[in-house]
Amino acid sequence: MRMPAGRRPGTLACAMAAALFAPAAGAAVNSYRFLHVTIDTPWHIFLFLLVGIFAPFVLMVVLMWRNSLRKRDEARAHDAAQDSQRPPQS
Repeated sequence: MRMPAGRRPGTLACAMAAALFAPAAGAAVNSYRFLHVTIDTPWHIFLFLLVGIFAPFVLMVVLMWRNSLRKRDEARAHDAAQDSQRPPQS
């Protein structure tokens, strides 16, 4: 009789033994060793988030301004075309 793939009885026991005897270096990691946390860190986080939050608003303003300029130019061209089609008034 064949066991289905992934259901071998010794696999779980070997994984548990490896976890039991593995060094606990992962639990002893000091975050200050890898992340140089200083008194300026909250300001850096704040400025990073500030740019991320306000960038879409700046983009929105630029796109609205550009769209309004385009609509104004189209309106002027439409008015000029209508003026050229009118007969001169005496």
